[in-house]
Amino acid sequence: MNVARLAAVDAPQAARLLSEVRDATLAGQRARIAPRPVIEQSWGRMLRSGVDPEHDFRSGLLPYDEVRRRREESPLRHVLPLLRQGLLSVADVTQHIMVVADAEGRVLWREGAPPVLRKADGLGFELGADWREDVVGTNGVGTPAVVRRPVQVFAAEHFVRSHASWTCTGAPITDPRDGRLIGVVDVSGPLETVHPATLAWVDSVAKLAEARLRELHLESLERLRSVAAPVLARLDGRSLVVDRDGWSAAVSGMPYVRRVTLPKSLAPGRRWVPSLGSCAVEPLAGGWLLRAVEEPVGTVTRIVLDLGRASRSTLTVSGSAGSWSRELSPRHAELLYLLAVHRSGRGAAALAEDLFGDPSRTVTVRAEMSRIRRYFGELLCHRPYRFCEDAEIEVLLPDDPRDLLPSSTAPAITRRRTAAQDGEPRAQ
Repeated sequence: MNVARLAAVDAPQAARLLSEVRDATLAGQRARIAPRPVIEQSWGRMLRSGVDPEHDFRSGLLPYDEVRRRREESPLRHVLPLLRQGLLSVADVTQHIMVVADAEGRVLWREGAPPVLRKADGLGFELGADWREDVVGTNGVGTPAVVRRPVQVFAAEHFVRSHASWTCTGAPITDPRDGRLIGVVDVSGPLETVHPATLAWVDSVAKLAEARLRELHLESLERLRSVAAPVLARLDGRSLVVDRDGWSAAVSGMPYVRRVTLPKSLAPGRRWVPSLGSCAVEPLAGGWLLRAVEEPVGTVTRIVLDLGRASRSTLTVSGSAGSWSRELSPRHAELLYLLAVHRSGRGAAALAEDLFGDPSRTVTVRAEMSRIRRYFGELLCHRPYRFCEDAEIEVLLPDDPRDLLPSSTAPAITRRRTAAQDGEPRAQ
């Protein structure tokens, strides 16, 4: 069923039909029409996490000082004018509001038609509100943050009954520097305001915001490069200048490296940097100067792949030279999980079959693995692709295997979720 089209023609009829679908599905019965897969999967997560579909739960609002602090620290502040330009003029005419939330689902900006803002207040959709999926159920802010793609939630597709008079359309915004989720932009309003084109409209504006963030990052690297060039000209040996996220601005005495993985809380002094080894670290305006120091390379002893949280996956590495951690993009989390499961290795064709159901898509797989090896080169081998043999690997999984990498549509991941095996085997 095309919910948006039906709702645009007859919103009350669509709402009644979806209410029947919701009631039957949550009662464990077969509905006349199956809910959309993205909605059905979200409902399943809500039932497993204990969200009450009949009662509206609201966590405390953030104090305004905390909202202001988060605004000042959020990269979303740089694209707020673009979001307003792309969404607010139309949203106001069509009786919607625009909501921008951070990666934790907290509402940081909320603007639009005053009557709709007042209705949103009645739902707890206020400034500083916590709109994560596992707090308020299936919705246009929390659900896109989990599945990492645009989602429209209409009427009774909301898990909590009191939200059924509402329609929400949200799209995630990721940081182009590392693929990390930084927030969600959402357009919401009363259910009769739904339109079939809203999903594509919101998604397009979110992509424009990501493109603008990419431009801003390239501009900052250019500024850092102008500072780095005279510094590196005076140095011998292997050196490079990177920004705060590890992106290279200039390199001397070594092949160009697009990006290096920096330890958390990097500070000046002698530090061990993945892929470079021991380095003398010095601060520069907007970045770091890294000078490689020739010392024996530390050995990696333990790798922990943490997939236990729906919206955030990380890889933590410990060894003789210390430990470091990195947040993973959804695609890199998929690939590293598959390599952890298949410790003997996986060729490009096998990984293409795992990810896309098409073993011929080896070019795409090799490109992704090349990106991963830029960050984790010393951890991974190739021909076939695999983790280094000497390291102990532990995979931390969600309590319910059906919640494994919920944004993934890879056939191999989907099969593991569907099987819902108790005590998923961990790679050792």
